[in-house]
Amino acid sequence: MQLTLIDWTIVALYFALNIGIGFYYKARAGKSVNEFFLSGRDVPWWLAGLSMVATTFAADTPLAVTGMVARGGIAGNWLWWNFVASGMLTVFFYARLWRRSGVMTDVEFSEIRYSGKPAAFLRGFRAVYFGIPINCIVLGWVNLAMVKILSLILGVNKLTALLIVLGMIAVTSFISTLSGLWGVLVTDAIQFFIKMTMVVVLAIFAVHAVGGMDALKLKLMALDQARGVATGGHGSVLSFVPDLDSVWMPMITFLVYISLNWWATWYPGAEPGGGGYIAQRMFSAKNEKHSLLATLFFNVMHYAVRPWPWILTALVSVVVYPGLADPESGFVLVMIDFLPASLRGLMVAAFAAAFMSTIATNLNWGASYLVNDFYRRFVNKKASDRHYVTVSKLATVLLTILSAIVTFYMDSIAGAWKLLIVTGAGTGGVLLLRWFWWRINAWSELSAMISAFVVSVTLQTAGKLDSDKPVDFAWIMMITVAITTAVWLLATFLTKPEPDEVLKAFYRRTYPSRFGWKRIAAMVPEVKAPGDGMWNLLDWICGCVFIYCTLFGVGKIILGHLAMGMGMLVAGFVAGAIIFWNLSHRGWSTLSE
Repeated sequence: MQLTLIDWTIVALYFALNIGIGFYYKARAGKSVNEFFLSGRDVPWWLAGLSMVATTFAADTPLAVTGMVARGGIAGNWLWWNFVASGMLTVFFYARLWRRSGVMTDVEFSEIRYSGKPAAFLRGFRAVYFGIPINCIVLGWVNLAMVKILSLILGVNKLTALLIVLGMIAVTSFISTLSGLWGVLVTDAIQFFIKMTMVVVLAIFAVHAVGGMDALKLKLMALDQARGVATGGHGSVLSFVPDLDSVWMPMITFLVYISLNWWATWYPGAEPGGGGYIAQRMFSAKNEKHSLLATLFFNVMHYAVRPWPWILTALVSVVVYPGLADPESGFVLVMIDFLPASLRGLMVAAFAAAFMSTIATNLNWGASYLVNDFYRRFVNKKASDRHYVTVSKLATVLLTILSAIVTFYMDSIAGAWKLLIVTGAGTGGVLLLRWFWWRINAWSELSAMISAFVVSVTLQTAGKLDSDKPVDFAWIMMITVAITTAVWLLATFLTKPEPDEVLKAFYRRTYPSRFGWKRIAAMVPEVKAPGDGMWNLLDWICGCVFIYCTLFGVGKIILGHLAMGMGMLVAGFVAGAIIFWNLSHRGWSTLSE
């Protein structure tokens, strides 16, 4: 694809804007570690929510979705659509609890919920494990997406593209270390609007290029028929839920997605109960109300608003480029072949925005683990805030270098997604229950993490199961969740509970529901925990209905099923109205403004 001087000028102006924002927030970020990592806990809900959305809209996301659609049809998106249920749990059960905890990172939570050496070890272990290897895998697949994009746009090899990406990371790292979380948040908001606008524009031109929606559907029907003849199955690439004998997605994989994935697995941005950079945004919010609203806004935008431009472009790539060795590249090929030359500079800037927003967040988030939960906790406890900010910048550089090495040896974005999902399979139950069951202790979490890793790796090495194959993925998930759950439950009952004083302090600090804490609640009668569990459950159900009905309603309208689509949107609107009424009369009014 040929880029003109105007295109390069647009890209240069985009980078200049980001650097300008970095310098604007430089003085504020350097005041303290709290300002650098949490923006002084003074972020409004809309900015925190936009930042969550921008972070999860990386350069890898449209490419990964294209690969999912090429392999599994629209239903292939259930790999991440299933996390709606987990996201709604975070909104209505956990967002306010996280904000009350007052911690700087979700890893720090270990030492307010648990005690002694096991808690300290858990905190340090999680800080290093999530801060370096896991974070570098995430950074690696984001880098890989940009490498693929640049390789196709500029016609260069992987190594050359990676060197260009390193230059982009250097700029992003500079902005992140210069401005802290404030700079990340503000650039995220700008970047989201750039990239969302351009993927919508690309989808419109892509569909038009194949003759419109009706022509696209006819070509996809022919593809269904050809695949059905080849495999002896049936089903449609356009199905939102796979048929029992689908040629696109095995039913066992779909059932695992909707029954296990959403609650049992740890995945960045969709942690059961919240965690990682999602938790970081909740900590940075002004108060509990803003924490809840930010997380609700994120889930609505993430699942109900963003997917269809990606999916439409992916469907076009399936019919225009059948049999691609790397189906993820289909998204970029559509851009190269069908986007008008006048918009190419903006599209490259949009990809850069998608890339930089995620990189900036993961660098800042990973550095917060390494500095707050490892270096300051275990290495140097009494240094000045200025010293810790300096160490944070060095940690950011370290993560940048390590992520580049990971990128060089990585091939598949969706494959890396699945690898992380199965590696964290079975840990979700502990992460959810640690807030609502006093008996959970540090050994519960440690045993779950270790067991999940060992079992999943063993199944993939000794058992020869491949997480990138749908049926193998399903079996890895079921076996790992079953064994991991049994292990952490056994560890919980074979080890001592946390001391009562620690549990009482935690209960006073966060006052979760009395359910699961009755023994501790009886010791601190002055704490009046809200009895809102059933209301939260209603909101959770309505939240899931709202998002799925909106997602599928919009999809049905796009695909020409107007009546069904409008019916789904009406059902979603009713569910949303129930949430608004309920929280207006019960939840929001009880929280500080």
